[in-house]
Amino acid sequence: MGAIAGWAWSRADRLPPSIAARLAVLSRAARSAGRKNRTVERIRTTGFHEVRFPLRLSLSTSGGPRRVTEIVDLSNGREQRNARWRSSRRVYDAGSGLRSLEDLYAVVAFFEARRGQLYGFRFRDPLDATSGPPGGAVSPFDQVIGTGDGVASTFALAKTYGDEGGEWRRSIAKPVAGTVRVAVDGVEQPAEAWTCDTTTGLLHFVAGFIPVAGAVVQAGFAFDVPVRFDTDRIDVNLEAFRAGRIPAIPLVEILP
Repeated sequence: MGAIAGWAWSRADRLPPSIAARLAVLSRAARSAGRKNRTVERIRTTGFHEVRFPLRLSLSTSGGPRRVTEIVDLSNGREQRNARWRSSRRVYDAGSGLRSLEDLYAVVAFFEARRGQLYGFRFRDPLDATSGPPGGAVSPFDQVIGTGDGVASTFALAKTYGDEGGEWRRSIAKPVAGTVRVAVDGVEQPAEAWTCDTTTGLLHFVAGFIPVAGAVVQAGFAFDVPVRFDTDRIDVNLEAFRAGRIPAIPLVEILP
């Protein structure tokens, strides 16, 4: 179609009017189809549903962070290690949380609503779902998320993992509504001082409450992990399921 369209524009002055008009229509159709295809691809790439995977099932899933390290053996017996991913990526098997036919049906229904791998969704990590250690209450002093300069009013939620050997800062894009607490220089801030976008993890201070230069900004929160199904197929065998054979239902973390 692209070749026809290009030929139509370059040769239109030498064609009969009826043919030239027809080729011009084809050219416009080709350009319109190209724009439509790009739009569909964009939706497929970034689609995300702000819904959570069934909580009762996520609490029994298995999985955790994954990193990819490239290891090269050197001739002197040493190793050279390179991180291929800048950040870790969490992977889970939701099948391990299935206990009944009702659970299985709930996952299949959820899978269909997400169109398989097409749309991302929220998932609660059974081990790591709050700004502090597991089992502890959320505190406004859990995580340092920035330092004020008297001008900046927006800060991104984050969680830092580390010890004396090193640390890694994880961006938190999906905080749970109603769980975020904020402090500035060790003083918890009232709810009217800030807002938090639970779809992006961005914290905004309103006018009159913007942190002054040097003020330490802290936050506490519960959060979900943005994931998608890592398969477009779920194989169900009821006889095997009743016998205790659980189908694999892989999930993988994504950038929302």
